[in-house]
Amino acid sequence: MPVASASSDSAMHQVLDTLSDSTSSTTANDLDLIFLKGIMENPVAHEKMEETKLEAVRDNNVELVQEILRDLTPLTHRSKAADELARILKEPHFQAFVKCHFDYDPIHDNLIPCKEAGLKFNSGDILQIFNQEDLNWWQACHVEGGSAGLIPSQLLEEKRKAFVKRDLEFAAAGPLCAGMGGKKKKKMMYLTTKNAEFDRHELLIYEEVAKMPPFRRKTLVLIGAQGVGRRSLKNKLLVSDPQRYGTTVPYTSRKPKVDEKDGQMYLFMSRSEMESDIKNGRFLEHGEYDGNLYGTKINSIHEVVETGKVCILDVNPQALKILRTAEFLPYVVFIEAPDFEVLKAMNRSAIEAGVVTKQLTDSELKRTVEESARIQRAYGHYFDLTIINDNLENAFRKLKGALEKQGVEQQWVPVSWVF
Repeated sequence: MPVASASSDSAMHQVLDTLSDSTSSTTANDLDLIFLKGIMENPVAHEKMEETKLEAVRDNNVELVQEILRDLTPLTHRSKAADELARILKEPHFQAFVKCHFDYDPIHDNLIPCKEAGLKFNSGDILQIFNQEDLNWWQACHVEGGSAGLIPSQLLEEKRKAFVKRDLEFAAAGPLCAGMGGKKKKKMMYLTTKNAEFDRHELLIYEEVAKMPPFRRKTLVLIGAQGVGRRSLKNKLLVSDPQRYGTTVPYTSRKPKVDEKDGQMYLFMSRSEMESDIKNGRFLEHGEYDGNLYGTKINSIHEVVETGKVCILDVNPQALKILRTAEFLPYVVFIEAPDFEVLKAMNRSAIEAGVVTKQLTDSELKRTVEESARIQRAYGHYFDLTIINDNLENAFRKLKGALEKQGVEQQWVPVSWVF
């Protein structure tokens, strides 16, 4: 985005003049926000702007917006145009917001120029960025309010984390900146542009987000280790409200059994047809078991959504690389395994109740807990909600409650879903 080519004062008066010259029936709500953004970027050449894509304000334009707002303040009480412009400039389109993907406490940061000036935050917090001019330190505040402070920039945090293994906690190195500145037959192969090796080294620091009015997501994606109860929660949702929730029918290359009907439990294809569709990228994920192919087609997700239902997906976390886009608008829920002793007690209770027949070994239970922790470390930045499934009924109530809130509460989503 180009740097503003005029001072905030001239930009402000240019906009106010434009508003004042408009007809009496035209209000700020009728103004084209892209046009206003163009004026702030280049007040002189705004008439030349054509089909500009509306984007969140970044870099020097963030500071420019703040300067214009400060200049507008004394005018808002006597100028309707100034008051409406100030309101528009406070909308998410003209602010930069980020979701944090790591915890930060300036007290433990040896690099920050002044610990008292730092802003503490936790992973998942939403911050408003005011200034990004310094290479190492940004100025920000929590969206809930409070004082502004310094946070490490994307670049600085990338430098620090680049030298730290993914699974280890950060240990501060020397100064970096100066001044402010059992064996199974099943093998899954996922159609993602980035493989698991890349995932382990991916550095997620900040994610730009936008605030949206209440809306229902297209898909509900349940993520978790094997044996944590994802399928049980999925089935309970489907039974609880079949008019609202649906799911896909998997495809397979195996021959149907005598009592099987196509489309009931599986959709049947020849192996050559399925291999062709896999090659052409028509499957979200696929794998082979006992010599037969199984998989979920991307089009089958769209088919469920087109019926007006939320499509529930129980997939491998790597599939999030494809799903977490404006095309699928997913609500991603991580079903976390409880600690070892609780998981062991739950397995024992399930056997006594006749729900399951197999008693899991300690090594199998530990493997579930460890896998759950690995998934959370590697993919936690994708999760909208985390539920510890130490009781199926409680977990189901929490999930249902969160889904109901989508219809009444505003939501922070990746800015790429909006612009």
